[in-house]
Parts: sequence; C-alpha cells; structure tokens
Amino acid sequence: MAVPKKKKSKSKTRSRRASAWSISAPAKTSCSRCGAVKLPHRVCGECGWYAGRQAVEVD
Repeated sequence: MAVPKKKKSKSKTRSRRASAWSISAPAKTSCSRCGAVKLPHRVCGECGWYAGRQAVEVD
C-alpha cells in the first residue's frame, strides 16, 4: 500500500479543500405573468403569483 513520504501541511490541505467551496451567482428566472426577475420556485415579489395562481396578496 502506498504511503506518503512527507506530511502535507494544514495550509496545503485546507487550500485544496477550499477550492470546491467557490460561490456562484444564484439562478434567475422571469415571472410568466408580469415578467419581473425572480428566483426559481419562489413566489413573485411583484405580482404575488406562483404556479398559475395568486399565492400572496401584494399591494
């Protein structure tokens, strides 16, 4: 079985693991009713509609 010749430092290990934690911008969609930009699978903040029906009263 292979054994490493030298110990990896904490900074090397942590920097290698940190590369997988990159942050990307959240996906955006447009509301099918009013056309406002919103997050997918969320109620539209402009008109209050979700899945073809009014889910929330918006003034």
